[in-house]
Amino acid sequence: MPKAKKDIREKRKEEIIKVACKLFAEKGYYNTTIPDIAEAMGMSVGNLYNYFKSKEELAKFIMQYSSRLLGEEIKKINEQDITTKEKVYRIVRKFFEISEERPELIEYFLRVFLANREVFQEGCEGFLCVSEVVTELMIFLEEGAKKGDLRQQDFFPAFVTLMGPLGGMVFLKGEDILPKKPIEYSDELAENIWRALKT
Repeated sequence: MPKAKKDIREKRKEEIIKVACKLFAEKGYYNTTIPDIAEAMGMSVGNLYNYFKSKEELAKFIMQYSSRLLGEEIKKINEQDITTKEKVYRIVRKFFEISEERPELIEYFLRVFLANREVFQEGCEGFLCVSEVVTELMIFLEEGAKKGDLRQQDFFPAFVTLMGPLGGMVFLKGEDILPKKPIEYSDELAENIWRALKT
């Protein structure tokens, strides 16, 4: 496929993802149909099936796409020649920047992925759909522990210590409870995470 045509196809896929995320989060996974998504896109159902063979395939692709997006950003931070503490601050800030730029992806994770785990069984179990993020966080935690900056501990408590507060803040924002944007709490939250993880 020529590059220009491939770029157009990828851009269209991103548009489908954005619309599908919004509908899934608003109406629920089961109440949203492929015709609903096609109508919101202004395209035919048949054309939409050229991009995704089923609603389940689209649902899984959105999670993989989100994971790749965040994973690539964490990888860039991992590769920077900065302190482990500064990496914590940058990971937190980047997560909130993405949540502001692409709120539909975070909403989707919180309201669709976590609430409809049965949809994500085959080929998307456990961490399979979010492997890029998990891999980069494993690297971050391992390197920090090797340097003596982070406590040696099991991956799962460390993972939850880092990612749990981020998801919590975005959830509170979605519920209109936070008086400020999540990014305005970035430094304070990063400091809390750093203190919880450091040696």
